[in-house]
Amino acid sequence: MSFGKLYGFDGNARTMVCLAVAKENNLDIEYVQTDPSKGLSAEYTKLNPLKKVPTFEAANGWVLSEVIAIAIYFTSQNEKTTLLGKTKQDYAQIVRWMSFANSEVLPNLGNWFRPLIGRDPYNKKNVEDAKNATLEAVAVLETHFLINTWFVGERITLADLFGASLMARGFQFVWDKEFREKFPSLTRWYETVTNQPVWKAVVPEPIMVEEAVKYTPPKKEAKPKAELAPKTEKKPASKPADDEDDEPKPEQPKQKHPLEALGKPELIMDDWKRKYSNEETREVALPWFWEHYKPEEYSLWRVDYKYNDELTMTFMSSNLIGGFFARLEASRKYIFGAASVYGVTNDSVIRGAFMVRGPEALPAFDVAPDWESYEFTKLDAGKPEDKKFLEDMWAWDQPIDVNGKTYEWADGKVFK
Repeated sequence: MSFGKLYGFDGNARTMVCLAVAKENNLDIEYVQTDPSKGLSAEYTKLNPLKKVPTFEAANGWVLSEVIAIAIYFTSQNEKTTLLGKTKQDYAQIVRWMSFANSEVLPNLGNWFRPLIGRDPYNKKNVEDAKNATLEAVAVLETHFLINTWFVGERITLADLFGASLMARGFQFVWDKEFREKFPSLTRWYETVTNQPVWKAVVPEPIMVEEAVKYTPPKKEAKPKAELAPKTEKKPASKPADDEDDEPKPEQPKQKHPLEALGKPELIMDDWKRKYSNEETREVALPWFWEHYKPEEYSLWRVDYKYNDELTMTFMSSNLIGGFFARLEASRKYIFGAASVYGVTNDSVIRGAFMVRGPEALPAFDVAPDWESYEFTKLDAGKPEDKKFLEDMWAWDQPIDVNGKTYEWADGKVFK
């Protein structure tokens, strides 16, 4: 009989420890892949109004959120478990260290590495502050593990599994060889925990980075491609103000988007966006699109990322797409499209297709500082191969071929 459903996603620090404990106790759990960054159903938001993971839904409909509560509940299903300690004092210490990892380590660690891999906006001072706060918390752990093998007592407990799960991203992204040499006791503890059968059952090969990831600004080239016409004529540079001039300057009127001058099209972009969102893509949405598409109002573009050889983990590549889309916000009224990651870790490509108001891509895309990291190729809706390409990019159900090699769809995002 099913014990219930666990909502979370692979690689999520707070999800993996729940999976490990469930497997250790032979709980019949239905694991429902649920990644908030990819959108959540209305049904899930009823279970967890904060729209976070993990969440547990028991077979009888009872719902439990918050990772510490879920982990303890799963562990307690085995009355003979040693993972919750031998005494009430052991149990209190286990909860103490779980709380420490969840509130002192993970939030600061996330604020350190997430901007470096493109998941959050990068601010050097904020990253440094997060790094220092993390190191301060880690120093407490190093002191503890200098004289203790485990968090509590003489054997592994839930605190160890929980702590290792929450710190895994540190060792994966920023706790490199130099860091591990400075914190040998913490490193020894982590390697001991992650080599236990209970952990290896869910994470067979933990990642330990040799050199910490570094922030890399979006690349730019000297000039755009010739086919992308300039957005507007440049105005002559204004005369520099005299140093003595302390008169307040009048506020400049807000500049209108250049595509606003094109007027109202017959095909309303929002109508298409609603159709795509609410209907089956191939069966309903795409036939509707071709019926209403006006080439005199919109142009279609293939978009390829220029630096696929630098892509590593597929979720990081997906985050890169998400960052690009966020920087396109000023053109949201004039663009619809989808971009996807195809392939696997260390062997993937980013590719997509977009519909843009007007005949050129640049006026819509150059609101994003990193637009030059992408190559834009105009599509012809009258060509069957271009039409198929666009449909495949928007349907997400076909692999792509790159130099004779097939790449399966891995992840994607829609700009709408």
